[in-house]
Amino acid sequence: MKYIFGIILLSMSFFAYSCDKSDDPFSESELKKAGHPRILLLEGEEQQIQDLINSDETWQKMHEAILEKSNELLGTDVLERKMVGRRLLGTSREALKRIFYLAYAYRMTGYEKYLNRVQTEMVAVCGFSDWNPSHFLDVGEMTMAVAIGYDWLFADLSEDTRLAARQAILEKGLKASKTGEHWWINSENNWNQVCHAGMVYGALAVQEDYPDLAKEMIDRAFDKIPKAMNEYAPDGVYPEGYAYWGYGTSFNVLFLSAVEKIFNDDKGLTDLPGFLKTGDFMKHMLTPTGGSFTWSDSGTGTGLNPAMFWFAMRTVNPSVLWSEKRFLDTDDFDKFKSIRYLPALMIWGKNIPLSNITEPEEKMWVGQGRNPVAMMRSAWDTEAIYMGLKAGSPSVNHGHMDVGSFVMEADGKRWAADLGSQSYESLESLGMQIFGKTQDAERWTIFRMNNFSHNVLIVDDQHQRVDGYAKIDRYSDNENFMFSISDISTVYNGQLKSAKRGVAIKDLEYSIIRDEFETLDKTTKVRWQIVTASDVDLGEKQAILTQGGKQLTLKVQGSDNLEMRTWSTAPTTNYDAKNPGTIIVGFECEIPANTKAFFEVLMVPESSAAEGSFFNKTLEVW
Repeated sequence: MKYIFGIILLSMSFFAYSCDKSDDPFSESELKKAGHPRILLLEGEEQQIQDLINSDETWQKMHEAILEKSNELLGTDVLERKMVGRRLLGTSREALKRIFYLAYAYRMTGYEKYLNRVQTEMVAVCGFSDWNPSHFLDVGEMTMAVAIGYDWLFADLSEDTRLAARQAILEKGLKASKTGEHWWINSENNWNQVCHAGMVYGALAVQEDYPDLAKEMIDRAFDKIPKAMNEYAPDGVYPEGYAYWGYGTSFNVLFLSAVEKIFNDDKGLTDLPGFLKTGDFMKHMLTPTGGSFTWSDSGTGTGLNPAMFWFAMRTVNPSVLWSEKRFLDTDDFDKFKSIRYLPALMIWGKNIPLSNITEPEEKMWVGQGRNPVAMMRSAWDTEAIYMGLKAGSPSVNHGHMDVGSFVMEADGKRWAADLGSQSYESLESLGMQIFGKTQDAERWTIFRMNNFSHNVLIVDDQHQRVDGYAKIDRYSDNENFMFSISDISTVYNGQLKSAKRGVAIKDLEYSIIRDEFETLDKTTKVRWQIVTASDVDLGEKQAILTQGGKQLTLKVQGSDNLEMRTWSTAPTTNYDAKNPGTIIVGFECEIPANTKAFFEVLMVPESSAAEGSFFNKTLEVW
């Protein structure tokens, strides 16, 4: 569906919808606020943030952290146009952070030092030869940065700064998005969200001077952003993982928050299936150790996500923020200074008392979609058992050959891990083509991206099939036996007749992983493995994992000829990243032709009151 509305100038200061009155109930509505500022934070709303700061120590500390960072920025060198490989993205992101922070600081304090530095930064980046349209993320973030400075500080900017910003937004941002071919316009990933959001901010900032172009940019965004928002369907899973959720979704929310503020409506975008559910997805993605359920090109780090406060506000559900609340329980607010859109947190969080954030009742969450996942835990504390199972396909954007992979935590340690992403620049600088999705793509020669670095079955030392796909076929949230099962046969097409994996938490005490498969008409070597940051002591059909003074026992049941083994994670090429402190542990065996076989593996933490007994039930009767 195409979302169309116009922006026209009324008395040089008001927007109104250009739709016919009979078709659009908002045709007679006016903007909540005329003129500038009109993006995110209207004139006078600073007092709402001040009231929040005055009433809550945590929010006061966050506000002070933004001001401290703004003061630090006063002593830094002004940004220059520095490319890293084919990207200007680092500079664009730094510009967004600087301008956002400094503009916030000026609006909250009125101190001229912040205004002066914002103008210096804006003039500098607006003087760049271009904002690197060949990698349009760079343009999207830079346009948003300059738009915020231009709109928020419009009345106090010098005429020269306004002119420079207005022309740069026009030529280096909006018009650049119309010149040449831009695949991101119709994409289904974070590029769509980031770039369209940036163009809309630019359009909103300069609409009174370029009303027709502004209308075109906003119409286009409302038409195209649903392509990316549909990726959350049906349950809220973001297929690119935790880190990319933080990127794509944050810019999607920046877009929605801005248009809702201006038009008092989002034209039904938040009603798209799954989008408002994604807050619960992210709540469960944070693991007991404070890490994330990691998959695909997502990194291993975690941190405060300001956009989560928008979801809590929009759904009137503070419990969505339970995992985020952990990040706020700290005396070190310096770590938040790296979040370039942190001031938005003060806007989205201004009506959410932290005391209203209560512990979730559910211990399991399952979502289908492009990369279905199931996540379960024994409790919502830092020592709990956590199991996360990933299905999906390697062909999903930023995908790895990790279908059937899982992470497992207990006793405050991650026992089954994912190595995460490798720096794109480290590979692209060697001339590698790292974003191919075909079976023979160079991407799959990279250790962290292929199945040899993941907690999956490996059959005859072959790669998983990129055209395969698996969903979560069945699950239960019964606390005596929480489980999820996925038929992963299609990613082993031509290697096995069939394959299924089930993962479970038994009696809230230990984990079970059961694999059932059938071989083709040939003897087949099958490897079962996990990546771990533990010391490993192998035994007869078991392994003792030791980490930080704690232990976990891996117990194995299956073929009589299975051999317990470890494999190194050290790079064997000049391009693979190092993986210090990690090792692969598991077993492999040969299975005769046309044979139905199974593996059952227990992961029993040292703290468990149970010794861990094999369940000895087929997946069909789980």
